[in-house]
Amino acid sequence: MISGVANTRVGEIAGSSCMSLHEEAARGALDDAGLQWSDIDGVLCAYSLAEPHPMLASAFCEFVGIHPNVCTALQSGGTTACIMVMLAESLVATGQCRHVLCVTGDNRATGMSRDGAVAALAEFGHAQFERPYGIGIPPAYGLVAQRYLHEYGATLEQLAAISVEHRRHAARHPDAHKREPISLDDVMRSRVISSPLRLLDCCLVSDGGAAVIVSAADAGRDTRAPLKVLGMGQGHTHEHIVAAPSLTDFGCKQSSQRAFAQAGLKPSDIDVAQIYDSFTITLLVELESMGFFERGQAGVAALAGELGLGGKLPCNTHGGLLSFGHSGAAGGMFHIVEAVRQLRGEADARQVKDAQTAFVHGDGGILSAHCSLILGRS
Repeated sequence: MISGVANTRVGEIAGSSCMSLHEEAARGALDDAGLQWSDIDGVLCAYSLAEPHPMLASAFCEFVGIHPNVCTALQSGGTTACIMVMLAESLVATGQCRHVLCVTGDNRATGMSRDGAVAALAEFGHAQFERPYGIGIPPAYGLVAQRYLHEYGATLEQLAAISVEHRRHAARHPDAHKREPISLDDVMRSRVISSPLRLLDCCLVSDGGAAVIVSAADAGRDTRAPLKVLGMGQGHTHEHIVAAPSLTDFGCKQSSQRAFAQAGLKPSDIDVAQIYDSFTITLLVELESMGFFERGQAGVAALAGELGLGGKLPCNTHGGLLSFGHSGAAGGMFHIVEAVRQLRGEADARQVKDAQTAFVHGDGGILSAHCSLILGRS
């Protein structure tokens, strides 16, 4: 079960570091769960671009002075946070740990130069078939967007509607990086990054951290109703976009199918969704591949307000990567934290009424690695 969650403030945080953000998020999750450092017997970390370390989890445990039974770092891009929770569930289920701390954070906004950030993102390209031609991450997603718009007749206005709705959500969250309103025209008139994607179709670069604690069912100290991970699944079809079997159908289909099957649920049973949104097109294709909307209809739904509070599928109610913020693996962890708060009824002005089930999804690379989680109240 998930016993504790926390996030730091997100944005440009002067004086922050990878480790300070990890510690702040971890302490917040411990307080939320009613636990002490000594209760943690498993630690899972991710990675940092601002402060790279080959053994980040060991460095973190040294930093805070703990000696867990299990300690390791994972790296799977934007799906890392979901995979961390999936692994934590397995560690608890097999009795190897009682309380597993999954902690993420990076200071990408203030800890990296513009050139350094661009160089790091370029590393995702295939050394022989992509990087020599300058494709990078935004052009690869632009390629996906071009194909999707051609195949299903989606419009720039529909893509823009996703950004506008996310900013509306973020305006209700006190920790969000960007809270000022934007319009459809603002998005469509923002400068082109990789056609057809504009600046406001792209996620932010932020400082921030987030943590989740997964505990054994009989180890929780919280008087609140426990939140269970009802279903989990992964899906992998490629690493580099040149090897993708499709430009409109990805491994999120398989990961979500596996999670729904384990939970005994279907897309229409989900009350609130927190789905990775590195670009507006990311969310659009994933919503349809996962079965939440028919092909070509997710953009129509976004324009009609169906992803907002009171809509058919309230989505990324914290503002997502597009507006709440994106600080590496913590970007995906923010989605999990928000799902937990929604199910607890702790989301304040952005609360989805009577939310009982939440779907969370992360993807890494160019829609390469996928992990889906279904959370529910017990």
